[in-house]
Amino acid sequence: MARIGVVGAGYVGLTTAACFARLGHSVVCADVDEAKVAALGRAEIGAHEPGLADLVAEGLRARRLRFVLGNAEALSEADFVFLCVPTPTGADGAADLTAVHAVLREARDAVRPGCVLVIKSTVPAGTTERVAELVDRPDVQVVSNPEFLREGHAVDDFLRPQRVVVGSEAEEAARRVVALYAGTGAPALVTGSASAELVKYASNCFLAMKLSYVNSLAELCERVGADIGDVTEGMRLDDRIGAAFLEPGPGWGGSCFPKDTRALLSTAEDARVDFPLLRATIGTNGHQAHRVVGMVREAVGGSLAGVRLGLLGLTFKAGTDDLRDSPALAVAALLAAEGAWLTGYDPCVTADCGPVRVLGSAEAVAEGADGLVVLTEWPEFAELDWPNLASTMTDRVIVDTRNLLPVEKVTEAGFHLVSLGRPTTTR
Repeated sequence: MARIGVVGAGYVGLTTAACFARLGHSVVCADVDEAKVAALGRAEIGAHEPGLADLVAEGLRARRLRFVLGNAEALSEADFVFLCVPTPTGADGAADLTAVHAVLREARDAVRPGCVLVIKSTVPAGTTERVAELVDRPDVQVVSNPEFLREGHAVDDFLRPQRVVVGSEAEEAARRVVALYAGTGAPALVTGSASAELVKYASNCFLAMKLSYVNSLAELCERVGADIGDVTEGMRLDDRIGAAFLEPGPGWGGSCFPKDTRALLSTAEDARVDFPLLRATIGTNGHQAHRVVGMVREAVGGSLAGVRLGLLGLTFKAGTDDLRDSPALAVAALLAAEGAWLTGYDPCVTADCGPVRVLGSAEAVAEGADGLVVLTEWPEFAELDWPNLASTMTDRVIVDTRNLLPVEKVTEAGFHLVSLGRPTTTR
């Protein structure tokens, strides 16, 4: 059992703390938000993440997990200190390391001799090496250990990871960090710190490229009369391509992809490396919301002024309550700018979002609407009572940006269905 301090009780920090406690370590998780620390001490996590609240409660009961206000205890009593603080996009597109540097100023004198300082926050290549220079403690090693947590699957991703990546110029310290994950049985990659830092950016940006690629491919399918479902099914049968991230949609968003693509592009520019593929990935994603709005405009007859639209889904993806950089909200803002009246329903959203008045059910959103727009792939939307919805709407138009809905059931109910990359199905 190791003594672990986690600085930051956000999404990554809380998952890291709770999961290390499950693996048998003694964990102190620190945050500067007094209300959050008090709530976490009652196992109230305040986020939609399956299994995480139960894990926190388990750790508290077993006395392997504690939450404290301020960083002093987490820094001074631990054998390993994990930095899990935000690294948002700065004004220049690069990662803003202000929070990292703030913790380092405190940690430099607070951590015990022999402590391993682990950077789990997503940071640009070279940060770990610079941090080691800033700490300037020969008795303290600095290690990079990027996280690969999917929102909605974070607990499973931590306890049953596909890989553990640890980078440091001090291999012994890196091996000690790998040993913390022994209970997961995951393969480990031990490498240099810059390589470990790039693994996180490279992975997320590659997945973003796949999504932008398939969205452009869907547009091509519409123009030439092909079906994106059949095209991607043929692609999935090729082991070299893989099955994941081949579903078209209104764009990609969330807390990672927008931030990480911009940060990697900034890193490339600073290194004088031209990266047109990544630049095109970002540009294609920015175009996608406008393309969806064009499809909605055409489906309702050419103008959105005064049109009542019901939006199904507002979070950036199903399985989370995260609205950060949600493509659904980007589409909503453009629809409202053209004069559409918007209501919305999402299983994890209760408060109004900008121009969208949030209602309590899909049925409430459909009542009196001229059209529906599916923006998040919540499975329950595929099981709606389509004849009942049709009977309450002013006009029966649906734009399905996730290709989620059962085509036959929807069209049998009398709807005009428009999907991405598929032939339009008319009532």
